[in-house]
Amino acid sequence: MPKRAKKYLEAREQIDRERKYEPEEALAKVKELSTRSFDETVEAAFRLGVNPKHADQQVRGSVVLPHGTGKTVRVVVFAKGEKINEAEEAGADYVGSDELVAKVQESWLDFDIAVATPDMMSSVGKLGKILGPRGMMPNPKSGTVTFEVGKAINDIKAGKVEYRTEKAGNVHVPIGKVSFEQDKLVENFQAVLDALMKDRPATAKGQYIRNITVSSTMGPGIKVNQGVGAKS
Repeated sequence: MPKRAKKYLEAREQIDRERKYEPEEALAKVKELSTRSFDETVEAAFRLGVNPKHADQQVRGSVVLPHGTGKTVRVVVFAKGEKINEAEEAGADYVGSDELVAKVQESWLDFDIAVATPDMMSSVGKLGKILGPRGMMPNPKSGTVTFEVGKAINDIKAGKVEYRTEKAGNVHVPIGKVSFEQDKLVENFQAVLDALMKDRPATAKGQYIRNITVSSTMGPGIKVNQGVGAKS
C-alpha cells in the first residue's frame, strides 16, 4: 500500500469513515479539508451494480454541469466544408480535416476533447489507438460525433463532462473545483447522479448505484448517502 502524505492522513482523521454523509455535508467537508496551494478538482466516484463485460450493461454518456467544471477546455474539431466555419465561430480551439488527422498521428495532442462530424469518422477512425486509451476518441453516445458542431462545442465549453464505466463498474466524474460555492457543487453532483440514473441499463439487476464517494484531487474520499432514488 502506498505511503500517504501527512496532510492526507490528517484530513482523513476528520472523517467518520463508517458514515454516509448527505451530499451537502460531504461536499462541505471536501472544501473544508482542502489545504493545498492550488484549486483542487472535486470528483464524484460511483460504484455501479453493472457488469461492463456485457455490452448491454455498459454505462456511457455525458451531462452539462449547471455550473461548469471550472476548467478551460481545449476543443479540437475534425470537419470539412462549411462545418469548419461553424466550428471556428463556436470557439473551437483547433479545426481541420485530413491534415489535422495527420498531425495527431504525429503525436500532437495539445487538446482535451475531440469532436468530429460523421463524414470525417473514416479518417478519424485511424486515431483510435492514440485517442482511445486517453478517452478522447469522438463517440456518438457522448455527443462528440455530430453535424451539430456548434452546439457540441458550446456544451463542452459550458461544462459538459463525459462518463463511462471502467472495468470494475466504477464511474469517475469531475464536478467542479474546491473554490466553487457549496451549493454549486451540490447542483453539479445532482446533475451527474440524475444522468447516471437516466442511463441505467435495462438489464441491470438489484441495487444500481451501490456506493458514492466525493473527494478533492489530493484529499480522502467521503462516502455519500445516495438516497432512495439511486437504489431503485
